[in-house]
Amino acid sequence: MLFYGEELRSRLMLGTAQYDSPSILADAVREGNPGLVTVSLRREAAGAMAGQAFWELIKAFGIPVLPNTAGCHTVKEAVTTAHMAREVFDTDWVKLEVIGQGDLLQPDVFALVEAARILTEDGFKVFPYTTEDLVVAERLLRAGCEVLMPWGAPIGSGRGLNNLFGLRAMRGHFPGIPMVVDAGIGRPSHAVAAFELGFDAILINTAVAKAGDPVTMARAFRLACEIGLDAFAADPMPERDMAVPSTPTLGKAMLDA
Repeated sequence: MLFYGEELRSRLMLGTAQYDSPSILADAVREGNPGLVTVSLRREAAGAMAGQAFWELIKAFGIPVLPNTAGCHTVKEAVTTAHMAREVFDTDWVKLEVIGQGDLLQPDVFALVEAARILTEDGFKVFPYTTEDLVVAERLLRAGCEVLMPWGAPIGSGRGLNNLFGLRAMRGHFPGIPMVVDAGIGRPSHAVAAFELGFDAILINTAVAKAGDPVTMARAFRLACEIGLDAFAADPMPERDMAVPSTPTLGKAMLDA
């Protein structure tokens, strides 16, 4: 699967926030072997890993960087942050977040579409963090987005895929659009489920960074991505409402009473 014309080495996308130390982050990236890492300009600029040392660590991974506009609540904030990130990280890729609701960190889809339009006109390749709403998805595609990133559940909740019907409908309605399940994935089994629905990648952060053993969890997610992709490619059997015997009755020996 190509994302804006580029093929990633892995379908796992890994966030870089909340790790207890730079060394744990580095080990998690090595074990997870993600296709890209995401970085928040606003948060890293104000956090403990701020500055050149953090950027040198990210560059040392040798994999693509996807800056994000985490913490932005307006179109102006998001657009300004995206432009700053392009200068700092030397990429026109951006994960676009415009948060509209504080408790659930739900995207403000109206501002999201407007910010996406502005940024694509400015030459950005936008990865929009959105809901599974089909109308919003249509608007984002019309605004110039070539990737969609619906949430599985609220950011950091670890609840997995809250709306299977909505996610399945979204995947089916836009069969040729690269899609990444972003936010809410808490366990490797959630990742497998996302790939079994036909999604092309997952983006996780808290599930790895705040695990008891982030490095082992990163490896588990790497394997889950491989398993989920294989399962989808194998064309799983359909669900049935009735039991079907796995052993056929034809050809069985018949004993007279």
